[in-house]
Amino acid sequence: MPNEQQHPHAPELPTTSVQLNHTAVYARDRQLSAEFLAAILGLKVGAPFGPFLPVDLGNGVTLDYYEMRDEPIQSQHYAFLVPDEQFDAMIARLKAVGVTYYADPSHTEPGQINRLFGGRGAYFDDPDGHNMEIMTRPYVRP
Repeated sequence: MPNEQQHPHAPELPTTSVQLNHTAVYARDRQLSAEFLAAILGLKVGAPFGPFLPVDLGNGVTLDYYEMRDEPIQSQHYAFLVPDEQFDAMIARLKAVGVTYYADPSHTEPGQINRLFGGRGAYFDDPDGHNMEIMTRPYVRP
């Protein structure tokens, strides 16, 4: 029997596990920040949705950029698992826009990449100081 509170035309989708669907990313200028990340990752910025400007990551998750002009923005960390064949192009786009990338999350190894877990990775700041990470292999957890 369908859930009484569910919209009558909404399809019932089975959920077999917990999945991240979206998260808000605070930015001083949502357009600038969303376009920056989309450009680096080779993605597109979606249509505004209320106060949010989404970047669809392609796996059912969106980063919803939300503008906060008058408050300090707390730096967050966002890690993106990217196809190995696209990694070099992402690094090239960072270089093209003059953004320094680093091999480590503390940003002490500029212009270098890491080779964790048999892949490649790098860290860089977005326009609001969020510590972004691109990696071609997921972390191996104990």
